[in-house]
Amino acid sequence: MLRTQFEDDLNKLHNQFYSMGTQVSAQLNKAVRAFVSHDRDLAEDVIEKDLEINEQEKNLEIQSLEMIALQQPVSGDLRTIITVLKASSDLERMGDHVASIAKATIQLKGEERIREVEDDISLLGEKVKAIVDASLNAYIQGNDKRAREIAEQQTTAKAMSHEIEEKILDAMKENTETITTGKEYLLTLVYLERITGYAVNLCEWIVYLNSGTIVEL
Repeated sequence: MLRTQFEDDLNKLHNQFYSMGTQVSAQLNKAVRAFVSHDRDLAEDVIEKDLEINEQEKNLEIQSLEMIALQQPVSGDLRTIITVLKASSDLERMGDHVASIAKATIQLKGEERIREVEDDISLLGEKVKAIVDASLNAYIQGNDKRAREIAEQQTTAKAMSHEIEEKILDAMKENTETITTGKEYLLTLVYLERITGYAVNLCEWIVYLNSGTIVEL
């Protein structure tokens, strides 16, 4: 009976973690959309929802620690709980950077924009979201091979970011009125890069979940 209850609690932990991940992904999509469409209202909604993501992370942490303390799990069960405990922290940090993109949207209100750069940031945002979603799916499937493949996509995202950065710097040199805008664009690239990094962290935890080995992908 106790084992059945423990397995139920473990499944709830899995489901809550995945739900938190999908919410972060949805918020990322909204934040980038708000950024390129200059939608202040949508940006403010993203910032407000970040509080919910923070609360979910706290709840997962409490549940994970309680299960470790009360059930004293070993082997695979313990790895599962540790994975949720650590990876939920990575999701929370993703959410923080998503909120930062939304805040940049508000900062840029009324500033001169660079349409071509915003189009590129939109594409980069789609790529980063795809990496996040793929990481979450690999977690649900427990597929460490897929996790390793997803981690390699970080190279493509970095290359895209570097190309956009060059365009921003060129535009800032050509038109000094875009300096404020350019700075926010550059910061947004940093936020997207960090979100990608945390998605890769999730891939590393998937490998740990299956093998018990901590790796750097």
